[in-house]
Amino acid sequence: MTDLEFLDLAERLLQSVEESCDRINDATDADLDSQRVGGMVTLTFRNGSQIVLNMQKPLHELWLAARSGGYHFKWDGSAWQDTKGQGELRAILAREASAQSGLPLSF
Repeated sequence: MTDLEFLDLAERLLQSVEESCDRINDATDADLDSQRVGGMVTLTFRNGSQIVLNMQKPLHELWLAARSGGYHFKWDGSAWQDTKGQGELRAILAREASAQSGLPLSF
């Protein structure tokens, strides 16, 4: 994968997460705050906990930090998969966000 391909795929994913936060806030009382700075999106929950998703450009990875720990994701040609076999990024993000918000959330 080229740097340009990585940036395009990663940017689409981060934008999708931001749009999902808007949808979640419209459909639930999650009160989820999404803040974007460059290649990083920070989700802040009502209880003050956060999830941070950011681009690691030199590695062509996306990193997710949540209460339960950190995850590294690489593009496998069809999805962002955890480098340690933990699963797909959106599924892990949904699980972690649901745990931190106390509500069933999907991205």
